[in-house]
Amino acid sequence: MSLLLVAVQFVLVLLVALPLPAIILRLPAFIVLLASGIMLGAWTLLHNRMGNFNIRPDPKVGGHLVTSGPYAYIRHPMYSALMLFMSAFVVAAGAEIKILYWLLLLAVLWVKSSVEETMLAKKFPEYGAYQQRTGRFLPRLSSRSSA
Repeated sequence: MSLLLVAVQFVLVLLVALPLPAIILRLPAFIVLLASGIMLGAWTLLHNRMGNFNIRPDPKVGGHLVTSGPYAYIRHPMYSALMLFMSAFVVAAGAEIKILYWLLLLAVLWVKSSVEETMLAKKFPEYGAYQQRTGRFLPRLSSRSSA
């Protein structure tokens, strides 16, 4: 199941990103979205080193739960970075089919993150509390009022 989710994820990434020629027409939005995705991805990798990082939803043996950096706000910042990055190609292409592919990619990443979260909750007893204070792909809005 894990490998299938990764394979479908990569096929959808290619379907969203290709072909490239229309990008030139919407270059400013493309650059902002692309750069934002790259920056979030880089920030994520600074806090979750390659030895702990896994493209498959299975937690690494000996891995640890990262809750700093972007992980303090988002449980799956690398998936968020990928979606932001890929949205640049959707905007650049200006084609409805790209929106569909992007939404399918979002659905695959939602399922993949659900599988991952089930395993993380079994491996890390503190994961439930972490889930309560962070968003899956976007930061949670604070329910506290400023008085």
